[in-house]
Amino acid sequence: MANTYYQIYIQVVFAVKYRDAIISEEWRSKLLGVIGNLINETGCKTIIVNGVEDHVHCLLGLKPNISISDLMKIVKAKSSKFVNDNQLSKSKFNWQEGYGAFSYSRSQVGAVCKYIENQKEHHKKETFNDEYLNFLNKFNIQYEEKYIFEDLI
Repeated sequence: MANTYYQIYIQVVFAVKYRDAIISEEWRSKLLGVIGNLINETGCKTIIVNGVEDHVHCLLGLKPNISISDLMKIVKAKSSKFVNDNQLSKSKFNWQEGYGAFSYSRSQVGAVCKYIENQKEHHKKETFNDEYLNFLNKFNIQYEEKYIFEDLI
C-alpha cells in the first residue's frame, strides 16, 4: 500500500465464555503474550495486552487492510486453541462470542495504556459487567442488555 498512511488506535475487550474466571495467574502472561503475537502476525501493532481471570483488553494499532472482525476471529480462535492444546485450563477453554471495539486518538493512548495496565487493581472496585456497560455508554453505543453477555451456566 504505497503512499498509504494511517493511525488507527483500537481497544478491544473480550471475555471468557460465560465470563468464567478461569484465566489462571499461572498461565495468564503466556496467553497475553500469544494474543499480542497473534495481533502482530496480522500486520497490526500490539501496544498493550492485559487482563484478569475472565476477560482481556488489547490496545492496538489497526492496519487498514484488516477488519476488526477478521482480526478478532484470528486472535480468539488461535489463542483458545493455544490454551486447549497446552491443557492450561482444567476445562475446555472458549472465548465468549463477540467483543467490544473502541477507537482512540493518539493523545489518549497513554491513558488507555495505563488503564489496561492496571486491570487487576481496577477490578477490585468494578465488575467486568459494569466496566463493559460503562464503555458502551461512554462511547454512546446503543445495545440491548439481553444480547451483551451469555447467561452464566
